[in-house]
Amino acid sequence: MVSGMDRLPNWLTWARLAAVPIVMVLLALDDGREGADRWWALVVFVVAALTDFLDGYLARRWHVITSFGKLADPLADKALVLGTLLMLCITDGVPWWPLVILFVREVAVTVGRLRVAHTAVIPASRGGKVKTVLQLVSIGLYLLPGMPHWVDVLAWWLLVASVALAVITWVDYEARLARARRAAADAA
Repeated sequence: MVSGMDRLPNWLTWARLAAVPIVMVLLALDDGREGADRWWALVVFVVAALTDFLDGYLARRWHVITSFGKLADPLADKALVLGTLLMLCITDGVPWWPLVILFVREVAVTVGRLRVAHTAVIPASRGGKVKTVLQLVSIGLYLLPGMPHWVDVLAWWLLVASVALAVITWVDYEARLARARRAAADAA
């Protein structure tokens, strides 16, 4: 049973979800001007990104890995990345195609996970975790106000690498989901 401090990893996941609209509103208010709202968006984004690492660490350390955490943690990551990237596309002119590919991939993986959730929990893969780190670093770099051009170039190539890894891991998730569906059918 999960209680007291053992709930902290799940609360950190909830906090990351709550940070998404805050970052989006701050970026909308900034509208690409790279002012104070942009700095606040960066601070909230970085803190939210750090909760991703902290909640997983605490859950493993305290042995309180829950089905909620296995499903909600990746969902919170997706919301943070996709919401912030959407705003960067709107306000900063980041190309749309990475967002579209990432959105389709994340919806497909999430729906697949939910379809098998009654019989199996498909946790985030190592490749999926690396993809998330690349996305968080890329977006963090994009959020930095007043940086030289090479920082935007680095942010772009990290984003492209994360999209490539997203496609590769998508194939892996589909295979894992198919195995989970077969196992459920065999057990029935």
